[in-house]
Amino acid sequence: MVRKLSEIVLKPCVLKLQPEILETDILIIGGGTAGCFSALTIAENSKAKVLIAEKAHIKRSGCLAAGVNALNAYINPGETPETYVDYVKKEAAGIVREDLVLSLARKLNQVTQKLEQIGLPILKDDQGNYVARGKRSIKINGESIKPLLAQAVQNQKSVQVLNRVNIIDYIVRDQKVIGAYGFSLEKNIFYVIYAKAVICTTGGAAGLYKPNNPGFSRHKMWYSPFNTGAGYAMGIRAGAEITSLEMRFIALRCKDTIAPTGTIAQGVKARQINSYGREYVDEYQECDQVQDNIEISTVLRLYATVTEKREGRGPCYLRTQGITEDQEQELYKAYLNMAPAQTLKWFEQGRGPRSQNVEIEGTEPYIVGGHSASGYWVDGQRMTTLPGLLAAGDVAGGCPKKYVTGCLAEGEVAALAALRYIGSGSTNKDVRLEPGEIQDKLDAVNQFFRNEQGPYDLDQVEEAMQKVMDEYAGGISAGYIMNRTKLQLAAQLIEELLKISQTLSAENLHELLKIHEIIDRLYVCKVLIAHLEARKETRWLCYQHDADFPAKDDLHWRKYVNSRYENGEVKIVLRELVKRDEIYEHSD
Repeated sequence: MVRKLSEIVLKPCVLKLQPEILETDILIIGGGTAGCFSALTIAENSKAKVLIAEKAHIKRSGCLAAGVNALNAYINPGETPETYVDYVKKEAAGIVREDLVLSLARKLNQVTQKLEQIGLPILKDDQGNYVARGKRSIKINGESIKPLLAQAVQNQKSVQVLNRVNIIDYIVRDQKVIGAYGFSLEKNIFYVIYAKAVICTTGGAAGLYKPNNPGFSRHKMWYSPFNTGAGYAMGIRAGAEITSLEMRFIALRCKDTIAPTGTIAQGVKARQINSYGREYVDEYQECDQVQDNIEISTVLRLYATVTEKREGRGPCYLRTQGITEDQEQELYKAYLNMAPAQTLKWFEQGRGPRSQNVEIEGTEPYIVGGHSASGYWVDGQRMTTLPGLLAAGDVAGGCPKKYVTGCLAEGEVAALAALRYIGSGSTNKDVRLEPGEIQDKLDAVNQFFRNEQGPYDLDQVEEAMQKVMDEYAGGISAGYIMNRTKLQLAAQLIEELLKISQTLSAENLHELLKIHEIIDRLYVCKVLIAHLEARKETRWLCYQHDADFPAKDDLHWRKYVNSRYENGEVKIVLRELVKRDEIYEHSD
């Protein structure tokens, strides 16, 4: 049918980005925890020019944007870096890069002292010692931790910060990364950034699964909703090797506010109870996946709660009723430092934790290398399998339980390695793109402005992706359990959504950003599903719970599930475990 001219709705104004070329010695993608510390390390150890490209604003970006009330990776008296490795190994059921964990553990206290030097208030006792919150954590007043890090970076003359710039892909030449493409969120500029080395510190991936809260509250989640897996996706598309995406992370959190439960559990020693008032976690310690643990694991606390609710003994709580007034005040202040919604909820209800127990629930799954082992496969220096590209923080794999200080330490390791790399003469510093190559990439980005509005919009694609992942790839509604039939269906549907995403239409720069974020998340979903299908066992209850293979299989699966993206397909690569005393280098 031929439509009349009056029936055709043309886009009133089509934006068009214009190219701008920048050059630097080291490009840092992401100005969060690891990115800031990488920049500080480079500035303090060299005269190299550093450019930080940050999607938001460095002052309040990344996972520390709202603050934090404890440093959860610290070697307290009685602990050692080696015991820290043992703890991480047990929490991750043995699938960790012990070499990476040990290298971080040896730096945890050093970077903590550096934080204090730049102004972070760390609580101390009468003897001047840090106040421990647990075996491996200390208490801080951390609402201002990110502004302090950002100010320290901005004081460095050799560091330039490019705020409100979204990086979308690496520039790869002769199998080496020589820079990245991006675009401004405030001006019609398409950036081509050349660098002798690139450090990716973009964080993990939230928003892949349907979240706990619907509608306008959907971004009230545990992990930063603005961390959409961009670093993972750029590496996937460039052919970098990725590890352990199947080791998802699911947080146990306060219901509705999704505030941390550890603040209550460790702060006032609150125990988990079910609706009958019975403490239930100890009853689950004989599970095969966790029976070797000396301490009750994070996974076990979650699994026990999910099971209690599924079997009709929910809701579950942290028992706070009856704590002292001083303890209640401490909880109010602690949450104001990192999750003020929880304190506000208590005030709005007119009842604090002293008079009512705190209900708890599991979140949707996240992909985050700071809590689990998901991310880039790196060597001991944090170089990825693409020379010239390093990774640090939540985007780097193999090393769970980093938390804030671990990300700082990894940022330092990657920064020093980047300096060695650019000083070695192995960079492709004189290699540049042909004008036609830049134009092709620019045209691909501008195409989203030219696309007519199709049958699907951004929100519909996002909701469809989250529904698919929730129902078929082990989300909340599925009790975090999956099977082969569901995963194969999820793979098909995500592939269809990837094709649809290329037809989306942008009216402005913000919509262009949202399109790239949904595309990145879909790539992460595609590879995640392949990893979940590849591991034929259940190693982490809830995190990776496979109904077709419900038992842990140490005989066949004490190994890493890695992958490379080749010609549109996910190629699975299985690798043997790396011990703490080994020096791992990429060999193929």
